[in-house]
Amino acid sequence: MRFPISMLIGAVVFLAGFPGPARAQEGKGGPAVIAYYADSPTAMDSFQISKVTHIIFSFCHLQGNQLAVGNARDSLTIKRLVEKKQENPGLHVLLSMGGWGGCRDCSAVFSTREGRKEFARSVRSLLDYFQADGIDLDWEYPAIAGFPGHQFLPEDRANFTTLVRDLRRKLGHHKLISFAAGGFTEYLEKSVDWKRVMRQVNFVNLMTYDLVGGYSTVTGHHTPLYSTNAEKESADHAVTLLTSRGVSPAKIALGAAFYGRVFDSVPDINHGLYQSARFKAYVPSKFFPDLLSPEKGFIQYWDDQAQAPFSYDSATGTFATYENARSIALKTKYVMDKKLFGIMFWQLTEDRLPGVLLDAIDEARKAR
Repeated sequence: MRFPISMLIGAVVFLAGFPGPARAQEGKGGPAVIAYYADSPTAMDSFQISKVTHIIFSFCHLQGNQLAVGNARDSLTIKRLVEKKQENPGLHVLLSMGGWGGCRDCSAVFSTREGRKEFARSVRSLLDYFQADGIDLDWEYPAIAGFPGHQFLPEDRANFTTLVRDLRRKLGHHKLISFAAGGFTEYLEKSVDWKRVMRQVNFVNLMTYDLVGGYSTVTGHHTPLYSTNAEKESADHAVTLLTSRGVSPAKIALGAAFYGRVFDSVPDINHGLYQSARFKAYVPSKFFPDLLSPEKGFIQYWDDQAQAPFSYDSATGTFATYENARSIALKTKYVMDKKLFGIMFWQLTEDRLPGVLLDAIDEARKAR
């Protein structure tokens, strides 16, 4: 994702007196399918929302100490998402706060008791107004560098813990609380007190994408399932790290990307993989047939170690890293094998109509 990005959602199990993993999904045909949504009030109508269990509106923002909806179009989009529950009664609709570039004041606001309390009250008011099911926190990132120029402090880690506690007290046990977590080692080790935070939330959305991103100067897989000899960061690496710290697999949603990242100035070595490069573009998957086709000079390759595809145009030195139906299906199978809460992706309307990647998730989910 990296457009603003984001993460979590849940259901009910007792852990330290608070709702835990998502019982709402038991007996309903497999793991949760969690879609971020960042588009117009009508674009959702082109996709089969019945194949989604949770949808996260992206994004609401901080206005002073309060959660706010940006404009009338966003309000209409949220209302339309909530209306989708009429045709998909099991659907959960969450409001996400922040995103990449959308959390400039998070460190300052959440550093004070007054700021956290006022924020929690505003969240409750918005959820009640829209009849939405929960809040997703997409603070990129507590305690480590995120969007250039945004404040980050060591105490953000503890303040994030207190924030989710304040939210749980204000929202009660029946509203969902999730958060988007960076899928890379520095975030996983420094940004969150996992033991305390996971007691309060329903689940975490692991952003296991952008592991090679817009600031990278070497190519690689931006959303690999497994680590390779040349690339440590991966979906499996993040899950293994979290579970080793006591996070329940049943509270982890694994991230997938409905977009790719393209690099140029890439030497014709190893089909462009793990070579010096210059970031060029973020490309939604719906544009792949036009931009990354054989007719445009691209040859597609498969990395057996990473379980991920990539493409390279040797004539122009252009490299692309992305998901396809095969990699998405393998991620979904991994979610089921590891008994994770679900699979999450950024974002729904970047899929190729009528929903190629969403269909791959749905088919793999029902294969058991």
